[in-house]
Amino acid sequence: MLFAFVLLAGTMALYYPVRHHPFLNYDDTIYVTANSNVQGGLNADTVRWAFTSFDYGTWHPLTWLSHALDWQLFQRNPGPQHEVNLLLHAANGLLLFWVLLSATGFAGRSFMVAALFALHPINVEAVAWIAERKTSLSLLFFLLALGAYRWYTLRPGVWRYAVVALLYALGLLSKPQVITLPFVLLLWDYWPLRRVFADDPGASAGVSVAESPPARSGSWLVMEKLPLLPLAMGSAYMTIASQRAGADKVWYPYLIRLENGAISYLRYLRRLCWPADLAVFYPHPGYSIRAWDAAGAAFFLLVVTIWIVWHRRRRYLLVGWFWFLGTMVPMIGVEGIGYLGRQGMADRYAYLPFIGLFLMICWGVAEWVRDHHLSPAWLAVASVVVLLVLAVLTRIQLDYWSSNVSLWSHATQVTEGNFLAENNLGKALAAQGKIDDAIAHFYRAVSYYPNDPISNLNIGVREQQRGNLPAAIEHYERARGIPDLNLRFIVMEQLGKAYRDIGEPIQAQQYFGAAVQVAPGNAAAWTELGLMAHRNDDLSTAIKALGRAAELQPSDVGYLLLAGALEQDGQTVEARKATDQARRLSADFDEAQRAVQKLQAEQVPRQ
Repeated sequence: MLFAFVLLAGTMALYYPVRHHPFLNYDDTIYVTANSNVQGGLNADTVRWAFTSFDYGTWHPLTWLSHALDWQLFQRNPGPQHEVNLLLHAANGLLLFWVLLSATGFAGRSFMVAALFALHPINVEAVAWIAERKTSLSLLFFLLALGAYRWYTLRPGVWRYAVVALLYALGLLSKPQVITLPFVLLLWDYWPLRRVFADDPGASAGVSVAESPPARSGSWLVMEKLPLLPLAMGSAYMTIASQRAGADKVWYPYLIRLENGAISYLRYLRRLCWPADLAVFYPHPGYSIRAWDAAGAAFFLLVVTIWIVWHRRRRYLLVGWFWFLGTMVPMIGVEGIGYLGRQGMADRYAYLPFIGLFLMICWGVAEWVRDHHLSPAWLAVASVVVLLVLAVLTRIQLDYWSSNVSLWSHATQVTEGNFLAENNLGKALAAQGKIDDAIAHFYRAVSYYPNDPISNLNIGVREQQRGNLPAAIEHYERARGIPDLNLRFIVMEQLGKAYRDIGEPIQAQQYFGAAVQVAPGNAAAWTELGLMAHRNDDLSTAIKALGRAAELQPSDVGYLLLAGALEQDGQTVEARKATDQARRLSADFDEAQRAVQKLQAEQVPRQ
């Protein structure tokens, strides 16, 4: 109980300032603050959307529902939503302690693994970022499933196995990163459950529990995991389908992705030991990767693996190492990860895999101290020092997340060529009214990644506000493939306005037409299309568009615009009906007519 209390109290105290942090201008918008489905709260429509939507290239319905519940309870207040993330992280620390303690019987070692997990700076991202609820929520069910698995192995039965499968399914519904659970269960069979090769002299190393599950053959244990595979395959299918329906990723050649994966493993290991340059986004190195560096990284991983297999009598080393290697596979980047596939790695991806490394370290050091007959007091002192250092580093890292400006400024300082950090820093500065500073960062972003749709959209908006329409059009054109439909609508609409104002009405109509294709329920977009088509004497398109606008949002101005197009097309009877409808809706018919004249005048190019 003392270990659990210290773990919980330490985690909560360390992360408590997060309750004062704001929403971030990266993913928190699409996940919470600008997501109308989430803001609908928990209801049948939200549940239906959560399970059927592939929005934003991901499928994690349980996570969507957790955000919907947050919004229903807390609305636009980020503090309690940060607290939910913190509670999940603290619960994961306690669960990890319980899972290890019940499986091994070693309280001190189990506590140290859980404490390293709770306090290591690399996990700040999964806690301090509201949109990363999926990472901590999925691990919660992963650890529950791992604990339930030992309960099943002690007294095997269908219902106990069903509990494991249910918890696994809930984890997959939160985030597909836990798809490797069946593989981890096989490792868990090897150690600490010792269900395979139980007669091996090294089987009991690092385990002191009195009750162990009955031994089974390797083939039986593999067959035992097969009922979980349909869940894994279903999650994989939904993940692939959502990625195809979502963002158009930049797919580097397969060899480049493999090379980046090998190098990323080493980068994660370095951040395990020296977590001093953590950032919210690491740009993919792409074609700058040197083959020699990738080969060296792969060789290092191979050598470590051979060494660990050679020392397999200490089973915890093999389990911890393959836990790290195996659970990292879905996030290592072979299939493209992160923003449009241009992210090389991410701190949050270490949330699950680093548990294996922590296990290796804690059991390995404890066994070394025991074998060399050193005083346990020295181990306790060293452990406290390590945890204090990590706590200080974590608090420093947590402070960077206290504002968008500090977070992205830090990212630009510790990474190179970080287009996303430059763009989001620009957005944060623009929100503070520092427009000139913001534009400088937007232009720096496109210097790193010329076709970045978000940066180009931001530049286009600023240049259009300045009246520099040719520059605005140039950057809007680069942003046309933006994956987010809301932003794509803005691009198409602004291109229509820019071409209209520069005196190219045909192109303007084309882009207004593209805008209503993206957002067919937007009455204002249909009105813009109708006005431009009317100006171009494309009366059939004008009547259709203005009629649709009036249908979506009935108003006196809308029906007067429709009446004008019908009148010019010779449909006098229909025009009169539209005018009568405008009179019925209008509180001030003369003012409505003046508004129509103003809208029509706006279709003339600016001089």
